[in-house]
Amino acid sequence: MARKVTAIPARISKFSEQPINEVKKRRVAGYARVSTDHDEQFTSYQAQIDYYTNYIKARSDWEFVKVYTDEGITGTSTRHREGFKEMVADALAGKIDLIVTKSVSRFARNTVDSLTTVRQLKDAGIEIYFEKENIWTFDGKGELLITIMSSLAQEESRSISENVTWGHRKRFADGKVSFAYSRFLGLDKDKETGKLVVNEEEAKIVRLIYKLFLDGMSMYSVAAELTRRKILTPGGKEKWSQSTINSILTNEKYKGDALLQKHFTVDFLQKKVKKNEGEVPQYYVEGNHEAIIDPKMFDIVQDEIEKRSRSKERYSGVSIFSTKVKCAECGSWYGSKVWHSNDKYRRVIYRCNHKFDGDRKCTTPHLTEDEIKAYFISALNKLVGEKDEVISNIREIRQVLCDNSILAAERDALQEEIAVVVEMTQKAVAENARVAQDQEEYNRRYNGLVERYDSLKNRHEEVCSEISSREARYEQMGRFIEVLEEQENIITEFDDSLWGSLVDHIVVRTKKDVTVVFKDGTEIKA
Repeated sequence: MARKVTAIPARISKFSEQPINEVKKRRVAGYARVSTDHDEQFTSYQAQIDYYTNYIKARSDWEFVKVYTDEGITGTSTRHREGFKEMVADALAGKIDLIVTKSVSRFARNTVDSLTTVRQLKDAGIEIYFEKENIWTFDGKGELLITIMSSLAQEESRSISENVTWGHRKRFADGKVSFAYSRFLGLDKDKETGKLVVNEEEAKIVRLIYKLFLDGMSMYSVAAELTRRKILTPGGKEKWSQSTINSILTNEKYKGDALLQKHFTVDFLQKKVKKNEGEVPQYYVEGNHEAIIDPKMFDIVQDEIEKRSRSKERYSGVSIFSTKVKCAECGSWYGSKVWHSNDKYRRVIYRCNHKFDGDRKCTTPHLTEDEIKAYFISALNKLVGEKDEVISNIREIRQVLCDNSILAAERDALQEEIAVVVEMTQKAVAENARVAQDQEEYNRRYNGLVERYDSLKNRHEEVCSEISSREARYEQMGRFIEVLEEQENIITEFDDSLWGSLVDHIVVRTKKDVTVVFKDGTEIKA
């Protein structure tokens, strides 16, 4: 008996799981994106929306769902594309059967993102149609074509990113400065000339921040004081943070200069930005615009920041007396303590922070704020009485500090020697790579060069640090002279600004043995 084979046709679509003979409209959505928010792109963006709306509605077998959009968003990542993520979520929720988009590059320029999304939607029975390439993802060769096209689109993104990066670095090399004016306190961009101009109202806030810091306040205390005064931050917020104060105190733009390329983009796909720690060139532009802070004062502030960071104990600027009163016995700072906090005898005193640490107790006495003020008034009046002699001595010391010629010569010689050692090290490594050598002898020679380099580098850093320290000290003495010259008469009342401008710290031994150390180094027993 002859075999007979009868074909039974498929009744269910393997993709949509719908009956093949059933006439049902496919729910179709469009996706449109432009990668910038510039005005010239608006026409392209709006045109895509209108086109896909009409295109989908014109098909009798399609049911229009929506055109999902992303405006001004890069295509290299789907992370921040809210319209794209909403579309995928709706599709996976069963609201969409087919997605129509212009091209693979509009969908995603990242190969991984593109293929991951396509496969995710395909597994859920949702098809994508790329009009420009005429690719249907349910087609057998669809994924291969998408892989190729996505890779090409990704390389295009790489090329565009490299061109943009080159453009930025060329501008930096030419000394062209740009930054976020809207979040920068004190500097605006002139609408007519395009140059940086000082906003005087905001500049007053910047100068106040520098003054409060030099008067002895910590960055945290400065932030709290500005918040208390209801002064708005550069971002328009009511509460100031320590990091914002630190940014303003260390930003060279406030003294009229500009350091370019402080950060750079590491990965063009993820747009990861990293602080530049020497990986790419930086450019320093001096005198780029009008200064808000005098360069000398700016340098004094940097020296003060460095000085506080080097301190063994955490700097406290809760009050103007914090980190200003020192115990003569153990060398620790005095801290504020509250006595009788809950009754009418409440008062604030200052006492050695380590008075009761260990077996040996410090015998130095506590002081009240009034006593500290009295010691300062006494010492300052003695200083004013000898003002001419003191100023003359300071000027002689400044002349010595001004002469950095020996240190500068040593710094230059060290730089030349470092360059020679680096060249010798590179030659040794290159020679070892080309010619077979005794590795024990090579390692001995190489390690010797490395040790020599480290020794030279450490000394170079010490010399540069000493030069900077002397220059900052020189400027600080100049400021001290200016303040002292303005003080004509003896004072009878405590002055916060004079305390912050003139006093480095006071040393307490007994109630009758207190020494005030001024910022020029002068010591006066009060």
